[in-house]
Amino acid sequence: MKVPLKSQEQILMLLKQLNHAVSAQEIYIELRSQKQSLGLATIYRILKTLKLQGMIRARSLSSGEDLYSLVEQDKHYLNCLQCGQSEPLNECPVHKLEAQLHSSGQFEIYYHTLEFFGLCYSCQHQSGVKV
Repeated sequence: MKVPLKSQEQILMLLKQLNHAVSAQEIYIELRSQKQSLGLATIYRILKTLKLQGMIRARSLSSGEDLYSLVEQDKHYLNCLQCGQSEPLNECPVHKLEAQLHSSGQFEIYYHTLEFFGLCYSCQHQSGVKV
């Protein structure tokens, strides 16, 4: 089933307004609060289409939930498996590799992510893990 372009534009505008990663359910709730009616299944189809076009990124949390945001810059995170806290990293050690892969012409790269999973400082102390 083809999704109307207007619906894609609605979601892109919403992601730009929110300016942070959100779940499909949060998009659904936000659109309903703005009196725009798109079903959750339609939202998922639109998100998949936008992701395949390289317009948005999907980031999977350790809980299995995906968060969606515009592709504006690469983002990297430290994720706590216990409390779910997610801290952004400001450095990117893979830009050189990305440039090499892109220049080879064998793969069109839209964006990349880098994520580390473990225990944050607070959870390490609560669980007795040595720091």
